[in-house]
Amino acid sequence: MAKHPKKSKNIYSRHSVAFNILIAIIFILLVLLLTNFISNAKKQAFQNSISNFYNTSGLSLQGPLGEVVRSEAVTTTLQNGSAKRILYRTQKADGTYAYSSGLLYTPKTPQSGGSPLFVWAHGTIGLADECAPSRQENIGSSWVDAILARGWPVVATDYAGFGTAGTQGYLIGGSEAHDVLNSVRAAHNLLGSELNNNYAIWGHSQGGHSALFSASVAGAYLPEYNLVGTAATAPAAQLESLFQQQYNSSTSWVIGPYVSDTWPNYYPTLTLDGVLTKQGLNNYKSQAGKCAAGAALDGIVREKLGQQFFNDSLLDNASWQQAIAQQTAPVLNPKQPLFIGESLTDQVVLPNTTAQYIQRACAAGSNLNSLWLTDVGHIQLQSVIAPAVTNWVADRFAGRSNSSTCNQALPITPAQ
Repeated sequence: MAKHPKKSKNIYSRHSVAFNILIAIIFILLVLLLTNFISNAKKQAFQNSISNFYNTSGLSLQGPLGEVVRSEAVTTTLQNGSAKRILYRTQKADGTYAYSSGLLYTPKTPQSGGSPLFVWAHGTIGLADECAPSRQENIGSSWVDAILARGWPVVATDYAGFGTAGTQGYLIGGSEAHDVLNSVRAAHNLLGSELNNNYAIWGHSQGGHSALFSASVAGAYLPEYNLVGTAATAPAAQLESLFQQQYNSSTSWVIGPYVSDTWPNYYPTLTLDGVLTKQGLNNYKSQAGKCAAGAALDGIVREKLGQQFFNDSLLDNASWQQAIAQQTAPVLNPKQPLFIGESLTDQVVLPNTTAQYIQRACAAGSNLNSLWLTDVGHIQLQSVIAPAVTNWVADRFAGRSNSSTCNQALPITPAQ
């Protein structure tokens, strides 16, 4: 009988420990929720503070392409220059006028006699206005700073409808190209004689798609300036093969909602019924409203739960396949120096699709130099490969000839 109180005491002790652990977990969750709430409130307050800059309701769409209608300095982490957000006039794929926002970085020490212009086309970040690069509170990166150290200004479009009114031409090559090339005009309008006529384009991921389309029309669309070279890293170039291989992966929960939310504006005959799964139809709008990082995390969870975004019928839908084929990146002519970079471990823009583009471009006679890395993810590739891209661009600005690698064996079998 004397042992019973001890047993009760042990049970009480265990319950007490469990209760204390539960309280600790609840406390941690409350702290996390409060921290997230404060963080989101600060982000929203910042977006509200800059919203007037992006309001184009009182502006006329009529006027010269590339005209900068607004600009203002922004706070950066840069050591070798400064930046301002800009708002300039551009065109959609169908020729109608729109406004795009962006960033213009200027070096502390420009090159004497006029600097060439480095043009940046960003990858998939999202569709919601608050995801746009120029609408971020902390602006600047080490690779941009390294470019500024060379005395080159950098212009970086957000793309029309991303941060500004309208719908982004996401993976719509004609719209992307106009936004990129009109950003060149915008930079010249602001910097004037500080620039010479030479420029180079670098784009990563979606931006690689943008860069290739931009280069393909640069001579006709922007004849007043001289494109000396184009770099595309992990480019979303072979859309047909990418969709074929990624339509049922977690990546489809990022790319799929963005395409589903934007492409019907450019292809009115595209339908979502039957092409998207029930989960896709029910969630594509909310997914499209997330920045890419949040959408990617959601996509990983949904893949683990066995949820597909697209039905298998996507691969047989004639309207969708026609649109995808039309937005597959063009090859460049032999007079246009081209750099293609990719990682063999890229899980987003699959390396066999990049190999397929290289194979197609080399067969068409493109003046192409390629660089393959390994053990680098899709997002990290941008910063890892930046020094190689910058050195390649420096050679183009210096007038040196491009060294083609089309005679070298590809390190991976191209997609078919």
